[in-house]
Amino acid sequence: MAFEVTFELKESDLDHFRDVMRKAQSGAETLNEQQILENAKKLSQDISVELPAFVTARIVKLNTLVAMIEDDEWKIPDEERSDVLSALAYFSDPEDLVPDHIPVLGFLDDAIMIELVAEELKDDIEAFEDFCAYREREEGRSDTTITREEWLGAKRRELHSRMRNRRSTRRSGRSSFRSIF
Repeated sequence: MAFEVTFELKESDLDHFRDVMRKAQSGAETLNEQQILENAKKLSQDISVELPAFVTARIVKLNTLVAMIEDDEWKIPDEERSDVLSALAYFSDPEDLVPDHIPVLGFLDDAIMIELVAEELKDDIEAFEDFCAYREREEGRSDTTITREEWLGAKRRELHSRMRNRRSTRRSGRSSFRSIF
């Protein structure tokens, strides 16, 4: 028997998560980029118990955020790189809101935070996924008049521009969780 739970986060709840994120980022200031990435990857690797689908789906999004930083061909712009790393800093503390060692519920706060971050970075994630799909489709190019870096570079510039334009358009005039970055 499946059981579904739905809840709504009010602005005061979001403020609480923003505060928790800021504290996590402050605590992670001594960590370098590689340590932050390793901690985020460790979270997804350490999950050996069966988790609710809600949590599992968010872990996939966490892996996408890590991939955005590690993909040398994506060349994530500095501002976006900083935002993603700031978001990933939260996952460097296993004793976050709900300690991860608590069965099933230990990852619930992580899943909520991933969802909040993924919503704010939606345009960035979508552009990265489009880039990866394009790269995979074009991998077997037989056209030798243009180099791999040229065709990837053109697509990358297009997608970087698109993600910034969409983010700007979508966020104009409204408060956002991105203010944590």
